[in-house]
Amino acid sequence: MKLEVLRFSSGRDSTSGALFSVVEGVKTFLCYTLEDEYRDNKVYSETRIPAGTYNIQLRTVGGFHSKYSKRFQDIHKGMLHVVDVPGFDYILIHCGNTDEHTAGCLLVGDTQHNNMVEEDGFIGRSTVAYKRLYPKIAKALERGEDVTITYIDYD
Repeated sequence: MKLEVLRFSSGRDSTSGALFSVVEGVKTFLCYTLEDEYRDNKVYSETRIPAGTYNIQLRTVGGFHSKYSKRFQDIHKGMLHVVDVPGFDYILIHCGNTDEHTAGCLLVGDTQHNNMVEEDGFIGRSTVAYKRLYPKIAKALERGEDVTITYIDYD
């Protein structure tokens, strides 16, 4: 399974994007995304990860895993963990609405407000988007498929 995040707008505190699945070169829109802002020098919990392609694995330890095991009992198999990101640890795909809800992770949602210089970005209906996306990705991982995510900067 191949996923792509197209980052298209950067503000002072956040980056707006869109998540797509890619099958045989055809991109299908899945949801909107929100991340921390771009920085030349990483600041812990305040910087998005570098553009590039990374593998996703299921992470079955940690605070988010415990929380999501209870919150999403019917679908949760482990956190969607973006691995081997240079200079970053524990990058996850999860619910949230603003840059305050991420520490370099990718937030997903079904609605999005403009990400302007004077205003932070916002995504809404995050839980709805997560509950729609998560099972497809988790099932692919459970089947032993390679799942990758490519971050592309258009901002």
